[in-house]
Amino acid sequence: MSDVRFVSSGEIAGLLTFPALIDALEAAFRRRITVPVRHHHTMPRPDGDATALLMPAWTSEGTEDDVYGTKLVTVFPGNSARGLESITGLYLLNSGATGQPLAVMDARTLTVWRTAAASALAARYLAREDASSLAVIGAGALAPYLARAHASVRPIRTITIWNRTLAKAEALAETLRAEGFNATAEADRGAAIAGADIVTSATLSPQPLVEGRYLGPGQHVDLVGGFTPIMREADDEAIRRARVYVDTRAGAGKEAGDIVIPLASGVLAPEDIQGDLFELTAGTAKGRGSADEITLFKSVGTAIEDLAAAELVWKALKG
Repeated sequence: MSDVRFVSSGEIAGLLTFPALIDALEAAFRRRITVPVRHHHTMPRPDGDATALLMPAWTSEGTEDDVYGTKLVTVFPGNSARGLESITGLYLLNSGATGQPLAVMDARTLTVWRTAAASALAARYLAREDASSLAVIGAGALAPYLARAHASVRPIRTITIWNRTLAKAEALAETLRAEGFNATAEADRGAAIAGADIVTSATLSPQPLVEGRYLGPGQHVDLVGGFTPIMREADDEAIRRARVYVDTRAGAGKEAGDIVIPLASGVLAPEDIQGDLFELTAGTAKGRGSADEITLFKSVGTAIEDLAAAELVWKALKG
């Protein structure tokens, strides 16, 4: 145990790049990786029920380099009143050959990187190759990572940010301008969406913000924020107008309101889901078919992505 390495948020950020991580995710969806159903446990607390999540995954290729990882996440809603983060977590990486622990990593940082990378991986197959403008809906912690990830796979020149609080959108735009992007805040959500080649949304809004009436030919929509069966970021019209893809059929069909609700109402049929990341990376599902069609990708996350990111960090640490 004395050789276990703790990898901080800063170290992870210093070791990862989006091109390398997106490539690692693409390879991971083609590999033999076992992902059991995640463990979900509710813990009653006086200031709101807390949740413990355990997300294991392991490579199954029978080599000495096999790895096994588990993401341990806690959600304590009452922490906001204490001035603490509501969501915290650790990632434990073990040798898949011997079970020996290798590293403990900051799970929150791994998660934002791998989530943004998964969206960019989907965009490799679904966004127009000449997509040069990006709309970011929501200015939370994930938003800058989504902007950077999409810009690593498409020639993004302009970024427009919409947020309910305009000041937060302006702050994010300033951050991205400092990185060399032509980024601005936009108070009109419809204008932000309508003017973009790629629309990425990462919000906790109870009402859909990406409305189909704003969408135009050739756009790609990336939905990241809704992570329960009752949360939606896109309305029925957006679903009707788009060719729909998901990160995993099993996860999106069970956990993503953007998919679950339209399926239940009949707006979306199971056969209308064109493919997932397993099928896109394997070439068994067709990606974008024409410059004019609207594509939509819904991500809920999978432990495959966490393991791929942690393995990439570990390899970089070993040199």
